[in-house]
Amino acid sequence: MSDDTLSRDLTPFFSMFVEAGIINQIGSAFLEARLPKGLLVSHFGVTSHLSRGFDGATPLELARSFQVAKTTMTHTLGGLEKHGFVELRPNPDDGRSKRVWLTPQGRQFRDDAVQQLEPLFQKLAERFPPEQVSALLPGISEFRAVIDQLRDEEK
Repeated sequence: MSDDTLSRDLTPFFSMFVEAGIINQIGSAFLEARLPKGLLVSHFGVTSHLSRGFDGATPLELARSFQVAKTTMTHTLGGLEKHGFVELRPNPDDGRSKRVWLTPQGRQFRDDAVQQLEPLFQKLAERFPPEQVSALLPGISEFRAVIDQLRDEEK
């Protein structure tokens, strides 16, 4: 799709999606190369999500958050459980489902993975002032919240 396909006032939205996608691809490749053997970016993503206040989510809630099929999330959770990073407990609100809890080992895995990113962050800080990144974050966060809401409205 060329920029000519969109009206000029909508081109920045397409460009934002393109840039975010490229940043995601590069960041994921960088992270995955530094994770312990047998662990994936998806494992990190779930542990990170749980550690940010979503501990106790159901597998279906997690699948929706990550925009994946419930079977895909079940497979990811199985790998995390095998490594002792999450614990699945019965859901007191619904006997047919479970809730996912981050274990201390899961939190340590997440923290170690973040620590592995520090050399990249140091190199970025040398070329891109942290104040500039901090200034971008509110707008990017708001943009993400809006597209998240639009996604939910599409259902």
